Order: sequence, then C-alpha cells, then structure tokens
Amino acid sequence: MSDSPVLDRVRALVEPIASDLDLDLYDLEQRGSTLRVTIDTPPGSEGGVDMDKLALATRLISREMDHQDPMPGRYTLEVTSPGVERTLRTPVHFQREIGKTVNVRLADTDAAQRRFEGVLIAADENTATLRLADDELTEQVVRLADIDRARTVFVWGPKPKPGGKGAPKKKKPGASHTKPTSTTKESS
Repeated sequence: MSDSPVLDRVRALVEPIASDLDLDLYDLEQRGSTLRVTIDTPPGSEGGVDMDKLALATRLISREMDHQDPMPGRYTLEVTSPGVERTLRTPVHFQREIGKTVNVRLADTDAAQRRFEGVLIAADENTATLRLADDELTEQVVRLADIDRARTVFVWGPKPKPGGKGAPKKKKPGASHTKPTSTTKESS
C-alpha cells in the first residue's frame, strides 16, 4: 500500500481513530523528522474538518503514537486538514475530487505543454482526465506517473448581484459625498 513499513504502522494506528471520529485519513507523509497526518471529512460531506475535531484527532493520534511508538527516533507530528486547495498525490485523491477544478504540472520539463487546468471528469488507478476550459472544451488524459504536482483550485462563487446584499449602494445623481456643514456668523 505505501512504500514504508513505518508509514504502514502509522496508518494502522491512525485509520481507526479517524473512523471513530467520522473522518477519513486523507494522506500520510514523512518528510525528514516530520510526520504529517492529513484527515478529512468523508467524500461528499458538507464542509470540512472543524477545529474542535482537528484538536481532538491530534490529541488521540498523539496519545496512540506515544503509546505504540511506531516511529524510530524523534519526530514532529503534524495533524492537519487538506484545506480548500488540496494536494493530489494518489489515485484515491484524484477519484475523490472528480467534478472539481484542478491544476496539474507534468514532471517532463521538455513537454510541449507542461501545465493543465480544468475540471477533473474521470480518474482511475493510472490516469486522470481533465476537461480544459478552452473554446473546444478539450479533454486531456494525463498519466498519474507523469505528474510532478497536482492540486485542486478553489473557485470563488459568483460576484454579488448589483443592489443585492453586500453590494455598494448606487449614489443618486447630484448627491453629495460629503457631509453638509453649516457656518454661523457671529455679529458684534
């Protein structure tokens, strides 16, 4: 499943904790002495992981890691959520994000086109298919093994309608932008 027996042991400890909290283990990475555990809500859930659940997960994972000691030596434990612009590294990551806008950079620096952005419309164990936002709505199939970096792109919602909530009020023609001031002349 992973390329490291240490990460396999950590995964075996973290997955039941995440499951008990109605969360998924989204990703598990070890970079040097830092172990990053990324947890998320199940696919299709409304919203993401709230701070209370993240804090609880951190305490439970930390306690279990201290008790089981699956990692040799000293390490820093980071428990996080993937955020709105999440990194896509595994086939499961791509499969979870079908229907979302993604940005992909290929590893081949000599490729005619190295970067793609579009809606992820399909993904399997080896490839991801994007519908590019060009005039022809081209579909681009990319081998996952050829990807250097991929992430979801947060797309802001539509702009507020004029006159709607939060929209600046229109000024009436001839209206003053300054407060009227009065002057009083004192006579002696």
